Amino acid sequence: MSDLVFGLDTFGDVPEDDFGKPVSHAAAIRQVVDEAVLADDLGVDVIALGEHHRPEYSVSTPETVLAGIATRTSRIRLSSGVTVLSSDDPVRVFQRFATVDALSHGRAEVILGRGSFTESFPLFGYDLADYDVLFEERIELFAKLLDEQPVTWSGTTRAPLQDADVFPKTESGHLTTWVGVGGSPQSVVRTARYGLPLMLAIIGGAPQRFAPYIDLYRRAADQLGTTAHPVGMHSPGFVADTDEEAKELYWPHYRVMRDRIGALRGWPPIRRTEFDSEVEHGSLYIGSPETVARRIADAVRSVDVGRFDLIYTAGAQPVSARMRAVELYGSRVIPMVRDILAG
Repeated sequence: MSDLVFGLDTFGDVPEDDFGKPVSHAAAIRQVVDEAVLADDLGVDVIALGEHHRPEYSVSTPETVLAGIATRTSRIRLSSGVTVLSSDDPVRVFQRFATVDALSHGRAEVILGRGSFTESFPLFGYDLADYDVLFEERIELFAKLLDEQPVTWSGTTRAPLQDADVFPKTESGHLTTWVGVGGSPQSVVRTARYGLPLMLAIIGGAPQRFAPYIDLYRRAADQLGTTAHPVGMHSPGFVADTDEEAKELYWPHYRVMRDRIGALRGWPPIRRTEFDSEVEHGSLYIGSPETVARRIADAVRSVDVGRFDLIYTAGAQPVSARMRAVELYGSRVIPMVRDILAG
């Protein structure tokens, strides 16, 4: 597992300063850039920024922030996590990420997804009744764009293209593109059909329950004659010097965020016992470097993935605690996971 890839994911959650006051959206974006620079210095492989259009989050255009990060880093790969393709234009998405690829000397990646939130649909004038057809048509077009040749395409959700050549091209002729999936077998098979890498969003419950999706991806790729790439997973967590400190830094802000979202989706308020159970046995990787490293190693083994991304922000954790979490993940957790898996 020496080639296991490690990433950090964030939606640019708006943090508090160290006096308990929320910072501005602008300061939150700059904070994400600082965290990415630190991750680059520490040898983290990937930084992934999610797209959201809600007041709790500062990143609505991941590629814009990634372009800023590109100019201050030298090696870390720059990814979205995810780009909501359904409510965006595939041609513009390709152009923007090809631009980030140029600025970063070939370090750009895009993770395409349908999104777990729906605010972008009314914001950009799309009907939620078209949720499925929007993604199906747009990923079909995006897959054609990845060939970096003139494209002819027609569908029902955007104007047709006839021998359209799209610029800029990437220097390598290849823009690394994943598909983010939350647990739909149809989405897994679709990803295999296009021969794209699969990124699993495992945000609750035992990670082992997602192993059948990886098996399905590999079987579908074999039957369709496409390539089954190493699968990635991303899950939430937080690292501090001790288990207790990590949980106490994470829980109050996580509870507020989880209950705010849950109220919109008809979920009951989360209880501390549920949180503690998820930390012990589920998909919250929270604790000291030793605890988090052990749990990540167990998940990587049981699910058989080639990449693990930690969603290291959830609510308004203080700025200093977030920087410490990035520091501990890069300097201690990643080396420990590698050692455990090599043993």
